Amino acid sequence: MEKKPISRQGFDNLLKELKDLKENQRPEILKVVQWARSLGDLSENADYSAAKEKQRQIDKRIQMLESIVESAQIIDIDSLSGDKVVFGAKVITEDDDGNKMECRILSDVESDGKMIISCTSPVGRALIGHCVGDTCTVKLPSGEKELEILDVKFKE
Repeated sequence: MEKKPISRQGFDNLLKELKDLKENQRPEILKVVQWARSLGDLSENADYSAAKEKQRQIDKRIQMLESIVESAQIIDIDSLSGDKVVFGAKVITEDDDGNKMECRILSDVESDGKMIISCTSPVGRALIGHCVGDTCTVKLPSGEKELEILDVKFKE
């Protein structure tokens, strides 16, 4: 199985959510399903249908989180340094129009698409491996964009 990078904080957040789903949310929804089942005719029981749908959503999320945790390669971003863009780096770039962007490059599950971008996104893939002063080309659906790397930081 291919290992996928994730920060320690991101990994810990996933474990916390997984624990909550397994120990709190799933047992609670199972009680609701049992209660709704006790009301009788399941074919016309909206409470039962809603509870079963919620149970399916919780089970699906648990399965997804377990898969992510199993394939995770935890990266200690606090121990990183240098001027080269790698997973965990905070990067400041400037485009041809003088617009600056500051973002951290982390995993898909940690990405918010604004301040934290995925290492597998077009921007993340274009920046990784480049150094301060380099210009890289990002291929976007709207066309190509040139980004100059102004700074790379690892510590806040």
